[in-house]
Amino acid sequence: MDRNDVDWAGYFPAVVTPFTESGALDTDTLHALIEQYAERGMHGVVVNGTCGEWFSQSVDERKAVAETAVAAAAGRMRVLIGCTSNTAENVQGLASHALGAGADGVLASPPPYIKLFPNEVVAWYEDISERVGGPLVVYNWPHGTGIDIDSDLADRLADIDAVVAIKDSTPNAEQFFETSRRVRDRVRVFGPYMSARGVEVLRNEGGDGFVGGGSLNGRPDPEFWENYWEGDFAPMEEYARRADRLFPKLWLPGGWAGLYGSYQAQLKALMHMLGQPAGHVRRPRLPVTDEADLATMRAVLVEEGLLQPETSRA
Repeated sequence: MDRNDVDWAGYFPAVVTPFTESGALDTDTLHALIEQYAERGMHGVVVNGTCGEWFSQSVDERKAVAETAVAAAAGRMRVLIGCTSNTAENVQGLASHALGAGADGVLASPPPYIKLFPNEVVAWYEDISERVGGPLVVYNWPHGTGIDIDSDLADRLADIDAVVAIKDSTPNAEQFFETSRRVRDRVRVFGPYMSARGVEVLRNEGGDGFVGGGSLNGRPDPEFWENYWEGDFAPMEEYARRADRLFPKLWLPGGWAGLYGSYQAQLKALMHMLGQPAGHVRRPRLPVTDEADLATMRAVLVEEGLLQPETSRA
């Protein structure tokens, strides 16, 4: 398999997993969130990734999340299921279930904590490739794995049979764009193209899509890519200017945490302000509760036109 065996492109929200305030899995709210994404024209969703708090779920819960997402999407957009785990056998079990439930593909990072060497990363994905039996996304998540898949390593991974895409969350922009140039002939590349620098790369070199933390902008997120496919760069440049302003107001450099809480907790707080189904975080994550912090976050959304002033305290 390679990039030509899938049609994945555009904006894919990284979906949060909603929990109740007491910590129970809330599949009703997850279904409502996926429904909202479909209505807003998202091109796909990534479920049980970092935003999805897969690390605090049981295997049965991860399977329930996958089944709920596929059912809610109902064929209206692509569904990719995160299957990261610490052994290839565990990844295989989760991936077999996800593909059997109707997912379009699966996503896995190198195993957390272990800090594999480059040859071990290649062997990891070769092992997974033999086991999965479907399209596989390499997830470069340096913050969680302790390693950064650089351009040379990505070049090697792009030749593995089941690998059809890479979701690259490196904090190193220069490295990302080099990786994009090196591997896009073989795999689809999802990464930070939705920036001023990214728009220039798209204009001159091309790119496939972006997996964002949820979709704070709503419909403008997929519209960015639809404008790209139509060759209409002016609205893309305006979107990128706002994105480049918004990010440092809410997130720490590298994007691994919010200024006011964990990535998942802050994202869910922002989603609630925007009227999006989000639920609660589950321990060990804690919610953002400081009223001053929440007020600052609301003010940022108002300042950037994502929230109307009269509803900013709803």
